[in-house]
Amino acid sequence: MPVVRTIRVRVDRVQFPAPRPIFYYMNQLETRRQIAHLFFGIVIVLLLHFDFLNGFILFDLIILTLIFSLFSLRFQIPVVTWLLEVLDRPEDIKKFPAKGTLMFLLGGFLVVWLFPQDIALASILILTFGDGVSTYVGTHFGKTKLFLEGRKTWEGSLAGFIAAGGGALIFLSWPEALAAALVSMIVEAFEIKLGKWEINDNITVPLAAAGTIWLFRLLI
Repeated sequence: MPVVRTIRVRVDRVQFPAPRPIFYYMNQLETRRQIAHLFFGIVIVLLLHFDFLNGFILFDLIILTLIFSLFSLRFQIPVVTWLLEVLDRPEDIKKFPAKGTLMFLLGGFLVVWLFPQDIALASILILTFGDGVSTYVGTHFGKTKLFLEGRKTWEGSLAGFIAAGGGALIFLSWPEALAAALVSMIVEAFEIKLGKWEINDNITVPLAAAGTIWLFRLLI
């Protein structure tokens, strides 16, 4: 009779890292900033869409934010100081408090002032979802760099493109939404400078989106 041999193979237990709770990410500054970015953008679009907000009020908000920013450099302002400590980067608190909010309002004001309402609202949503999601995904899950240097990743940009296109579909046809999202994410991936000054992507992204939609309708 043939001899049957039993072969035993020892498999060591594989240790997988424990999943991090959602509160871990909530405690990180950039995560809080992106959540605030999403919330702020959605509120702005809703207020504009239902005519509670317009270009003139946006301009007033820009001036008011600038005043608070300048005062925050020297004085502790109730609520405002707390919000800055929770949401602003330490270097911005020292040099330019509420910089992100001010640039977002300025970008929104420019597209509202220069373009039809549906283009303006879609462009603000592209900024809201595209920039917010690309930064979050790139920061926490991005592994493949877009360029040899810099923080941008393929994973973040792809996620931002999908989110931006999805948000823009609320006001645009799908070809317009995809074209605007693609151009905006390309613009967001690069640092655009005017002389020595870098232009904030809260300004360049909505302008790129709005310009793309306008040209798309002009040519097609």
